[in-house]
Amino acid sequence: MAQVPAAGLGELHDAARRIAANVERVLVGKPDVIRIALVTLLAEGHLLVEDVPGVGKTSLAKALARSIDCTVSRVQFTPDLLPSDVTGVSIYNRQTGEFEFRPGPVFANIVVGDEINRASPKTQSALLECMEEHQVTVDTSTYSLGAPFMVIATQNPIEMEGTYALPEAQRDRFTARVSIGYPDQQAELAMVDEHSGHNPLADLTPVSDGETMQRLIETVRGVHIAPEVRRYAVDVVSATRQVPEIRLGASPRATLHLVRAARAQAALSGRDYVVPDDLHTVAVPVLAHRLVLTTEAHAARRSATDVVRAVLHRVPVPQGSAR
Repeated sequence: MAQVPAAGLGELHDAARRIAANVERVLVGKPDVIRIALVTLLAEGHLLVEDVPGVGKTSLAKALARSIDCTVSRVQFTPDLLPSDVTGVSIYNRQTGEFEFRPGPVFANIVVGDEINRASPKTQSALLECMEEHQVTVDTSTYSLGAPFMVIATQNPIEMEGTYALPEAQRDRFTARVSIGYPDQQAELAMVDEHSGHNPLADLTPVSDGETMQRLIETVRGVHIAPEVRRYAVDVVSATRQVPEIRLGASPRATLHLVRAARAQAALSGRDYVVPDDLHTVAVPVLAHRLVLTTEAHAARRSATDVVRAVLHRVPVPQGSAR
């Protein structure tokens, strides 16, 4: 595959501004959530949107997908969904006497998985190889996925009946998790005024394309991160494994995702180098969903977000230039 030329920070900032404005037409009053979604996209990661019903989880996923002119597929996860319904299946062709592979919906640039925790663990596991290795193995044959490739999954953390909690291995493959939350009264009033008559998703048109996104991703890969900042990222993730309130800390994969997300955050801020504040901005979305708290922590009403913030407060921040 030919090397994709990197874009400049100016082009990246302009493209990100257009995409964010496009998504905000659908998801009103949530710029921080949209920014994390963009960070995840530019960091070549996957996004888990977890919140109560009716706050715009699926709308965020669809709006981001429609803002980029590339292949998009949507999978409604249900208990009877099979792994082959996601990855594809080999079908025997009587005319040729050979098996032919029929690609599933995962063969798209952006895959929207709605209510991912309603599918069985067997079906959820069909995404493990896709998300980590950008490939699919069916009947001993391996098929590469296109680039860019991003999974945006939604789930409801409140309604547990008929759902299967995502295992640690699945959650660890999501670069970031966001919770949209309820809008403030002004934003909700604006939403009622603008959205009650029609669906804004129907009017959404692409403002970027897959080729441009690949150039922007190459730009993010080239963002400099100094040895001191790299060490700080490792120290923060390592500290999560030593907190008494945590039964399972963040993995080395989490360190890689934290650094990639910090690079994307720096690029969106107009810098070609990472500073500790970039790590602070993305630490909670990147790390909190990977932590498994102890029973005592749950009893004390401590959340993973609280623990990550305490770790950031405790680990010394490197001093000096980030260049």
